[in-house]
Amino acid sequence: MNGTELGGGSIRIHDRNIQKDVFRVIGLSDEEAASKFGFLLEAFNYGPPPHGGIALGLDRVCALLTGSDSIREVIAFPKTASGGDPLTGAPTPITPAQRKESGIDGAPKTGPQVG
Repeated sequence: MNGTELGGGSIRIHDRNIQKDVFRVIGLSDEEAASKFGFLLEAFNYGPPPHGGIALGLDRVCALLTGSDSIREVIAFPKTASGGDPLTGAPTPITPAQRKESGIDGAPKTGPQVG
């Protein structure tokens, strides 16, 4: 509206060959794509219809209505540059009880991480 982007949308990939091409462009081999996204490639065998969506950004509308220079001034639950939430302190470590409840059984890595 008047040069301000209020939302966005897209049509999703609904063709197996296009999806495979995208995987190649981002550097995935056919084997790696099948290993990581085999469920998706399998779904293409059933002929997903063209589909997409559009959504308005309420924060953008609020910034426009209030005359704010930035959406940062109207975001209800802002995040830090690293993705942390100053209101809740998230992200936080997962407790052993939460790990058990969620079925996550891998132990957290300790020490310096390489790569």
